[in-house]
Amino acid sequence: MNVVVAIDSFKGCLCSAEANRAAAEGVHAACPTAKVREVTVSDGGEGFLDAFYDAIGGEIVRVTVKDPLERDVEARFLLKSETAVLEVAEACGLNRVKPKERNPLKATSYGVGQLLTEAVSRGAKRLIVGLGGSATSDAGQGMLEALRAGSFLTDNRQSRTEGLEVIIATDVDNPLCGENGAARVFAPQKGASKEMVELLDAQARMFAEETAQTMGFDCSGELGAGAAGGLGYAFMQFLRAKRRSGIEVLLEALRWDEWIGEADLILTGEGCADRQTLMGKLPKGILRHAKGVPVYLLAGQVRDRDLLLQAGFADVRSINPPDLPLTEALRKEVATNNLRLAAQAIISGSKD
Repeated sequence: MNVVVAIDSFKGCLCSAEANRAAAEGVHAACPTAKVREVTVSDGGEGFLDAFYDAIGGEIVRVTVKDPLERDVEARFLLKSETAVLEVAEACGLNRVKPKERNPLKATSYGVGQLLTEAVSRGAKRLIVGLGGSATSDAGQGMLEALRAGSFLTDNRQSRTEGLEVIIATDVDNPLCGENGAARVFAPQKGASKEMVELLDAQARMFAEETAQTMGFDCSGELGAGAAGGLGYAFMQFLRAKRRSGIEVLLEALRWDEWIGEADLILTGEGCADRQTLMGKLPKGILRHAKGVPVYLLAGQVRDRDLLLQAGFADVRSINPPDLPLTEALRKEVATNNLRLAAQAIISGSKD
């Protein structure tokens, strides 16, 4: 039996590699002779950099940048030949700021611009940027400030992007402003009050309007402009970035389509599986590229199971007993064991 395990991180609990290892142990418990290929995956958020490192190798570059509160921190990016892979959360991630410190009116994406400048200075001509997990809602103005400081942008807001390809990887399709914009949808989870949300939305709208007048075009309404607190907008408006699904970009790097047909079964998963899974999230990307191989979906929580089954998953299972408290389910050792048992049960059933 040839099994591919490609499970997204269970936020606050297991990273992709840890989830894969637990599931692989379950596969071997049910079928000791099984060949298991563990694939670290991410859709552009947490773990994107590590997933690409596992996929293509290269050099992990460490650089000192500003965090969301302008404190010096060490951040990483991946450099492979002329391609650099960046994860904005390395610089401006919500994980960089304690809950009591969170304030998107003050948080800056300046460190992201520092990362980009360093990557280009080391010869990168193709940037793949994972957007997710940011603590900011500054429409990328902090990043742009850093790019100007590094002479990456000219004073008249025209970017020096000749010969530079920029891809932003995200499953977010929100615009920059409005009811579905960056501030109203994402800022509350970053510490914004109702009053802050309105102010942030107004500031982003004003910035976009002024920029459109200067540059002659406006990307604020584009799909994904609201990703990472509006960083999506700044990348598209100033760096001519193209938005793509994070999992699609990663699967291309893995050359997934070339070898997945040899598998007998695929195990994928995420923290919570529901109808939103079908709106471009990682397991849907895995299903889309399954090449007819059965795909089993494991999650910490499952809703809309019938809808997920109708979409083509061979089975959809929660790894947790229904009466297990959330605090207990999020313990790493508990999640590891439950994921291991769930994978074991699936393999045992597929052998019958």
